[in-house]
Amino acid sequence: PEVCLRLEAGPSAAVHSPLAVQNGFLHMLVHSYTAELFMSFLTNLGPFLEDEIIPEVIPMEIEVVDAKITLKDDSPRVYPTSPGPVPITLAVDHVVVKRRDDGVFYLSGEDSPKQEKPVSALQEQKAPVECVLAAPAAGARGLQLKEVPELQRELQTMKIALAEANMDKARLLQEIRKYNPLFQL
Repeated sequence: PEVCLRLEAGPSAAVHSPLAVQNGFLHMLVHSYTAELFMSFLTNLGPFLEDEIIPEVIPMEIEVVDAKITLKDDSPRVYPTSPGPVPITLAVDHVVVKRRDDGVFYLSGEDSPKQEKPVSALQEQKAPVECVLAAPAAGARGLQLKEVPELQRELQTMKIALAEANMDKARLLQEIRKYNPLFQL
């Protein structure tokens, strides 16, 4: 893994933000990072992040490129015969976390140059949205431009919930087949 860290302070940091002149600006790049973490590690981070003193806001930008983090559940098993939970792998192509002068962290994903889509593919993606907006159903007011992203988020949430339900179903069937190999649904 490669880690680059740069801290700028003084008048030269004004290009990043007005607050960076006084408090400095931190830029961090993490490239090709691979790790396996236990879930208890993440749940026990809370006490280390708490502080009684409100810290000064330091504007920053943290860039994570080509990283893979595997999370393993190390909690005690509820059922001794259970095979245990499957580890979760989080693969990150390119994510940027920015902290601005207001102290809020902003997360944005960026496409890497090797995954750029051709112009024709971008036009094909825009076409269905335009068709939906241009052709409202009779008697209906149609979809507003601001409703499309909201519906896409809702669709994505439903897809995730469906995938979780299917995984739960598969785990339950596996558990039942341990006791009755001939069980059919």
